[in-house]
Amino acid sequence: MYILKQGIRMRGYNVEDFFRHKNILVTGGAGFIGSNLVPRLVSLNVNTTVIDCLLPDTGANLTHLQSLIDSKKIHWIQGDLTSPQALQKIPSNPDIIFNLAGKISHQDSMIYPVQDMEVNSLAHLMLLEWCRTQTKKPKIIFTSTRQIYGKPKYLPVDEKHSITPVDINGIHKYAAEEYHRLYNNVYQIPSVILRLTNTFGPRQPISSAKHGVIAWFINRVLNEQPITLFDGGYQLRDINYVEDVVDALLLAAQNENTNGKVFNLAGSHLSLRTLAEKMISVYGKGQIEEIKFPEDRKTIDLCGDYYGSSELFEKTTGWSVRKDMKAIELQLVQTLHYFLRTAPSASARSKESLISRPALFEISNKTVLDSTTNVFS
Repeated sequence: MYILKQGIRMRGYNVEDFFRHKNILVTGGAGFIGSNLVPRLVSLNVNTTVIDCLLPDTGANLTHLQSLIDSKKIHWIQGDLTSPQALQKIPSNPDIIFNLAGKISHQDSMIYPVQDMEVNSLAHLMLLEWCRTQTKKPKIIFTSTRQIYGKPKYLPVDEKHSITPVDINGIHKYAAEEYHRLYNNVYQIPSVILRLTNTFGPRQPISSAKHGVIAWFINRVLNEQPITLFDGGYQLRDINYVEDVVDALLLAAQNENTNGKVFNLAGSHLSLRTLAEKMISVYGKGQIEEIKFPEDRKTIDLCGDYYGSSELFEKTTGWSVRKDMKAIELQLVQTLHYFLRTAPSASARSKESLISRPALFEISNKTVLDSTTNVFS
């Protein structure tokens, strides 16, 4: 087993030695994945700059980083990557850029396509142009989405699958991928593209269904409302815990064999119904409501199954995730416990229900899924 932790060696790499004193930029760093990545970077003694425009509905939440900003452990910039003035505020010559900026709402992209283009395409082109002016070219890890594949022609979906986005968001995300690929090949700015699937965990925005199916399930459970499933919820999806995604980002950054390549990050696959039932079981209460798949959603939603293959990334970096149901249950425990402790929307009744179920409280305080310790098997 390999443990991604300070001072621990991992397939020839010493994580702490690799990252120590490096100058790193995180775009979209106040968002869900960014706000989980940034504390890990700080723990590795990294000089970290975070830029985020705090655009509404993107999931950005500055409170997640406020203590690091106040203690000056990170350099914070509030700014839009499409603004030359904001780009001028970024310290020159970063070693690594974790490019996480973007919007994920497929429905919003169809309603506001120009805004989606600005956030998910133009911003990345502007950043790459800024990188081209640097005397030392940074390595970029760009987080894309499995949504670019569209409706799968075979399962599991690998990186060779055709690209047929079914919405504006997917088109713009793929355009950003192509910008990174081109600048890698033409301007020697090493870039890695990670296509993410359904990521969940602490600090995830859960206020709206536009933040993803798992986020909305969490919202419904915590507010003791029914989880709505389309057509019975038997569609298969793969899911990734956010700490596993953070591990993948760090591995991609330190492994030169990832340069110029595209990788899927695939996780455990299970039906949406099983996920809902497991979440209700972990929480201790809840119910499922079944409705027909809305006709207006079928054109841009995946009505059938989707799960991917991350075999290429696993072979290249040694990344691996636990896919057994026990691991999923523990991850859900960690996630629900986080929101019961911290979410402003968590009612007093919900917090009392946590206290009334000591098993949930005790499991969530174990170190099996500690935020600084992840197991590679």
